[in-house]
Amino acid sequence: MNIIVCLKQVPSRESILRVNADGTWVDEQDLSWEINEPDVYALEEALRLKERFGGEVIICSVGPARVQQAIREAFAKGADRGIHLNDPAFERLDAYNTARVIAEAIKGESYDLILTGLQSDDFGFAQTGVILAELLGIPHTTIVMEIHILDGKVKVKRELEAGWFQWIELPLPAVLTIQSGINHPRYATLKGIMGAKKKPIRTLGRDDLHLGEALLNLQQVEKVYIPQKTKETQLLEGSPEEVAAQLVEKLKHEAKVI
Repeated sequence: MNIIVCLKQVPSRESILRVNADGTWVDEQDLSWEINEPDVYALEEALRLKERFGGEVIICSVGPARVQQAIREAFAKGADRGIHLNDPAFERLDAYNTARVIAEAIKGESYDLILTGLQSDDFGFAQTGVILAELLGIPHTTIVMEIHILDGKVKVKRELEAGWFQWIELPLPAVLTIQSGINHPRYATLKGIMGAKKKPIRTLGRDDLHLGEALLNLQQVEKVYIPQKTKETQLLEGSPEEVAAQLVEKLKHEAKVI
């Protein structure tokens, strides 16, 4: 079973985030980076399926040179090879164009499953995996909590709202977006860390892909800012009935909670 895992590198949770000078994102200087947490669970699930059914785990990641560190971390845990999509044209892409780039890069690959994390810890749009499936013309499902491989199919348990779950079967190949907590991710072994240095990474740029139309984002981050903290105390005076009436008016027209 051949499995492609899409990994994203995001600022670590311990990083101190500062808005950049343009007010369009965070200042990336002096940040430390890590693999997006839901993607770590997707990787672990892929490795477990490989151990059970054989095949290989291929890592695909979009980003600058530092992203190779994330790919090597996946190698150290057991992934076999990587595809690094590195080009200035790929910086700050929205979910649609990120999916376009990945779809074009993996067209020549033979795969049974594509696993992504449910969403990224930075943008949190939860769109890339779904759009990728649509571009490839294969079935998909989201918020996956359990995976069973059947004869030519995959049966998954999805998390729904209010504590409900849903079982669904999909034909292979398929795209699954993985929920955090589906498993217990492993640590890299010393042998794995040493072996990671020898595993191949294929680097592709825009000129290596047949993308056709320009990479024009359909979503734009217009402004990033730190919310201003404000405090205000109002004293309501009068009889209990009058105070209650004033409170209802404020909750309805100012707070807009009723």
